[in-house]
Amino acid sequence: MNRRIIPLIMCGGAGTRLWPASREVHPKQFLPLFGARSTFQDTILRVSDTSLFERPVVITNNAYRFMVLEQLAEIGIEADVLLEPMRRDSGPAIAAGAAFAQARDKDAIVLALAADHVVRDTPAFLAACREGLVAAETGNIVTFGVQPERAATEYGYINPGDVIAGKVRAVAKFVEKPDPATAAGYIKAGYLWNSGNFMFRAAVLLDEYRTVDADSIEAVGRAVSKASSDLGFVKLDEAAFGSAKSISIDYAVMEKTSRAAVVPVACGWSDVGSWHAVWELSEKDKEGNAARGAAVFEDSRNCNVVTDRALVALEGVDDLVVVATQDAVLVSRQKDANGLKRLVAKLKSVAPQVTEDHIRVHRPWGSYQSVDNGDRHQVKRIIVKPGGRLSLQKHHHRSEHWIVVRGTAQVTVNELVKTVHENESIYIPIGAVHRLENPGKIQLELIEVQTGSYFGEDDIIRIEDDYRRT
Repeated sequence: MNRRIIPLIMCGGAGTRLWPASREVHPKQFLPLFGARSTFQDTILRVSDTSLFERPVVITNNAYRFMVLEQLAEIGIEADVLLEPMRRDSGPAIAAGAAFAQARDKDAIVLALAADHVVRDTPAFLAACREGLVAAETGNIVTFGVQPERAATEYGYINPGDVIAGKVRAVAKFVEKPDPATAAGYIKAGYLWNSGNFMFRAAVLLDEYRTVDADSIEAVGRAVSKASSDLGFVKLDEAAFGSAKSISIDYAVMEKTSRAAVVPVACGWSDVGSWHAVWELSEKDKEGNAARGAAVFEDSRNCNVVTDRALVALEGVDDLVVVATQDAVLVSRQKDANGLKRLVAKLKSVAPQVTEDHIRVHRPWGSYQSVDNGDRHQVKRIIVKPGGRLSLQKHHHRSEHWIVVRGTAQVTVNELVKTVHENESIYIPIGAVHRLENPGKIQLELIEVQTGSYFGEDDIIRIEDDYRRT
């Protein structure tokens, strides 16, 4: 078998089901939920065997593009990164990935994977890919049906039909998320969980999609053919992509096509769709308690604690989720994922900032974090990656004082260019044109003290920017 598969990693979702750890601008696929790596990184590594897989394609959006590059660099893998101008659900995203893969290879076979899923048994997953490849080559659109571990109500199900080849079966029917009794009946009848991951010949997927929505496929094709290159990213054409209908690939193609097939697989799969799912996948003590970060349990059972700073102590409680970040704390019942969905919807109206961003804000050059605020001052902790450089900028309403606490800074203030070392500082007057960069080999860390009448990010007037944000 000589043909290799092009992995298409879907990496544009917001992932608010794991709030407050997951936020709009830093969603769950980029979080290290179960170890040192994110689920995005684990997904990429899962399809890195070059005997089976070609160079991956990642489809994401403008807000996540530098996180994608940074996390790819951390694991030493390169990819083609497509940027969606706006979210149009999985249908147009997968179609765009298929069209891009077909432009690379007219006979391309694509494996579309969500970036935020967990697979605990990689060999079983790869064996399923090899099974699916045979069926995909002959024109089937293959989905991966997971052998159920319980009567789950949070997943859709697949009713397998006739054998196509080997372990691959035709799909007799897709069914929606059931109630508990129906789910138990599905399992007895041999139904499989629908994982939402697919393998197909790019040409077949696009042809099947075209039969039900030719306008959207024409729009996606134009978005790919008119795509531009920007800092190494492939930017899909905004006007063309925006005219594609927003719809999931399940509704657009899979529930209508006669070519749907399923490979049954038992690979320890989860879509990590709730804090309860995180608890299920985590190591636990003898009382069933799981913890990431500092936690102490007394007379408590089946609880899940995730904390990035404060010690969390639980006493006399069962089946609770406690997630503590630096600006928000969630206390929730373990199994009420819909309750969290309702809560986040309410927060978007009463406190939208805590659903959108963390106190630590990621930027292409590094990150910053506000540590103190007052009427006339703000204090930030700034980290600049080696080789990172902020935009050449100025402010109308604030001055800044930078104190280097680690590494070496090269600072431009108007005509002055100065090297600032640890335990040294420099003052930036209001209106001065300035820039900060890290010329060294280690992270640059500094404390920024702002004074003035207004500290909003919209008081940054960018004159020149490596990341084209001017």
